[in-house]
Amino acid sequence: MSAETDKPHTPDTDEGVHNPLFASAPEAKIDQLEADLKKAQDELLRQQAEFENFRKRKAREMEEERKYTILPFARDLLPVVDNLDRALEAAAQGGDATSLRDGVKMVSAQLMNVLSQHQCIRIPGVGSEFDPNFHQAIAQEATAEYPAGSVSREAQVGYKLYDRVIRPAQVFVSTGPAS
Repeated sequence: MSAETDKPHTPDTDEGVHNPLFASAPEAKIDQLEADLKKAQDELLRQQAEFENFRKRKAREMEEERKYTILPFARDLLPVVDNLDRALEAAAQGGDATSLRDGVKMVSAQLMNVLSQHQCIRIPGVGSEFDPNFHQAIAQEATAEYPAGSVSREAQVGYKLYDRVIRPAQVFVSTGPAS
């Protein structure tokens, strides 16, 4: 073997001859990498813009959903309002008090029905066991009619929507019979 064959063979330095195809390979690679980087940056910008548009669209949809959530409830409540207006109109025309009272009772029952259709129900009051999760005690009173720890009177009716208290019932709590 000669000393020349022991040298590493490189295409662009072989025998002092410069090969332009191999000399430009690193520059072409750099150009290719720069093009790939630019493409990746453009794709990233597009993805970011798409995500921002998605986020804004979802925010608008959620706002609209929140805004119109009460629509079915309002629709169901309008006939109650109509009947209440009719009762007031009848009272203004000088109807008797009994028919007015009966009309208002019917409207009240209709209103309670609409509320229950929408899972808004009355919290049990008088006679039920006092529960601080549903009742707000405003006073205690001695009464033989209800056992100690029971609700003896309601100052204000409470309501819950599904399992969440909207307004606790304001109640008087029995201490049992007076001694």
